[in-house]
Amino acid sequence: MRALFVSFTFLAAALVVSCGGSNETNDSGTAPVFLSIGTAPPGGAFFVVGSALAEVITVTGVDERFSVTGEATSGSQENIRRLLTGELDFALSNAAITFFAVRGTEGWDQAYPVRSVMTLAPNIALFVTPTDSGIETLADLRGKRVTVGPAGAGFEYFVGPLLTAHDISYDDFSPLNATQQAAVDMLTDGSSDAAFLGGAVPTASITQASASMDIRFLPFGETEKIQLINDFLFFRPATIPAETYRNQIEPFDGLDVGSMHFITSANAPDELVYTVTRLLYENRQLVVERHAAGRAINPNNVVRDTGTEFHRGAIRYYEEIGIWP
Repeated sequence: MRALFVSFTFLAAALVVSCGGSNETNDSGTAPVFLSIGTAPPGGAFFVVGSALAEVITVTGVDERFSVTGEATSGSQENIRRLLTGELDFALSNAAITFFAVRGTEGWDQAYPVRSVMTLAPNIALFVTPTDSGIETLADLRGKRVTVGPAGAGFEYFVGPLLTAHDISYDDFSPLNATQQAAVDMLTDGSSDAAFLGGAVPTASITQASASMDIRFLPFGETEKIQLINDFLFFRPATIPAETYRNQIEPFDGLDVGSMHFITSANAPDELVYTVTRLLYENRQLVVERHAAGRAINPNNVVRDTGTEFHRGAIRYYEEIGIWP
């Protein structure tokens, strides 16, 4: 621990400068280690979960003098870019968005050197429509008005492959941009015919939609689901249990379209990433107490491969506790 303490003492100065913090020392004469976690706009799950992670690292990282802040951002894409510039030390991202960022494809200007620290909560999403819309399959979306997520949020990174697998494109319907809350309002007032909604189950927006109208979940084709799972590591099968939402009599066999995951730069110090990983895993119950997404910090899920290479420091910790696959 003494060697670790010394290494963080030297690391502190660099981090303080990069994060714009003060270099004042505490009573022990040791400068605190200021760290930032990129999240998303306030009000969403990313901001709440990121703030919970920051608090747990700070509370349990007393020996390392950690002082961690969950920073509001526009979301995954901004987080990935700011990890590269050093403006952020860690971040939350949707695994689908990171998948393409690290490969420099689908509109990314380069391959971003980002590494996974742990896989977190699933993002179980689907197309929802009022039962009286006449829409029963994804093919029926053609010619309709469909809300596909907020502008600039990166939904296209998982909605695009979903549509392509079902032989549909954005050109086949009128895509509308809105938050999930606004998307439900648009379904209610008839200004859209369907909406792509999702997140952790139960999802607040779907709960709201089912409470205000009778809704239908549009099924994914079985062949198409298998294709997506084989082609993209961030897709995986996911079931919404029966009676999760009003009038949902049967389970819905859907997809996790890209889990929330905790990421950092490939250049982040191994010892720092190791220690942050250890603190979060050993104190995961403290995360659960702050947000239910903390339940995803478990032996089977945190090491799940979503298509982004894990950081060496995280791998070292997972190997030590015997959960690295």
